[in-house]
Amino acid sequence: MSFAIDPLRDQEPLPEYEHPSETRCPLKFADIATIDLAEYDRPGGRERLAQQLKQHVHNVGFFYITNIGLSQAEIDLQFAIAKAFFELPEEERLRHRAPLERGSYNGYRPLGALSLFPGMQDTLEFYSIFKFIPSSERSHPHIVRRYFKQIESFSRHMHENVSFKLLRVLALMLELPEDQFVDGNRYEDECDSSIRYMLYHPRSKKENKTFDDVYFRGHTDKGTMTFMFQQPISGLQTQHSKESDWEYLHIPAGSVAVNIGDTLQFLTNGYLKSGFHRVIAPPSDQVHLSRLGLLYFVRPTDKLPWRTLDSPFLQRAGYGKTTTERDQDISGLDWWRAGVRTRKGVNYMSSAASTV
Repeated sequence: MSFAIDPLRDQEPLPEYEHPSETRCPLKFADIATIDLAEYDRPGGRERLAQQLKQHVHNVGFFYITNIGLSQAEIDLQFAIAKAFFELPEEERLRHRAPLERGSYNGYRPLGALSLFPGMQDTLEFYSIFKFIPSSERSHPHIVRRYFKQIESFSRHMHENVSFKLLRVLALMLELPEDQFVDGNRYEDECDSSIRYMLYHPRSKKENKTFDDVYFRGHTDKGTMTFMFQQPISGLQTQHSKESDWEYLHIPAGSVAVNIGDTLQFLTNGYLKSGFHRVIAPPSDQVHLSRLGLLYFVRPTDKLPWRTLDSPFLQRAGYGKTTTERDQDISGLDWWRAGVRTRKGVNYMSSAASTV
């Protein structure tokens, strides 16, 4: 089975995407490490990256990467596709609603499906495009089918190039076989890894005040890792511990934010920290703007055993595997989809229902 591509060769290309201006408001930004992936293929580069990550991923759960092998034009094309998708009529977007009742985000997640607080629905909508393998095939709107080749190229690069490099560096750091994490996240295996176009709509001043400026409550990501691209509209914050202050993440052009997910935290018995984060209303000079986001999610596959790892490094660090009580006879994919199906605050009976 193959993905159908819309042969619309006579149409004008999408307008170049223009990123909004950065805020001029004084904000407290988190001190996050930057990892240069250009080091990966240099002599001794993997070892240097492993030592660099060792100082950060245990306590923070976030870091930035540069030199990912994609041009700014390739990244901005994805933003342009996202913008065009959200400009489609709502009726057209809803034709491609994700099968959320089956625990899958594959497709469109409409506005207002999640209750963040009593009386407040979220202001978020998104469109997820799963991996380009037969098990993920589904209907897509005209604009997505038109750029399928470019979306697939972007998806495969982020998954098989960028994420695999980081997963191999993390395995080296933990003194595990090189492909320990890669084998549970292969592109050809079934999982819910996806590129996601995400749009937060602005709220009124009164609504923001009522809900303490929170757009989306503090949470961790359940997958393996999340990549978040350039975001000039400030609103994403991280918190290192319950006692620490919330701090903004700043993702400029040329950098990508990486968020360690719950999967890696579980597999390493808590040594790798899943990044805790939330989204709040933008600062005063941006609060009226919609916030368009581009993300890539790496999710565990049906080949990943849901068991904590026996690592010499983790044993010495005090995070070694000491019990089998946490192990379950399921795959990472089964665990992930069960979490989607049972997500609280979601009305799956509604045609516009979804979750995040």
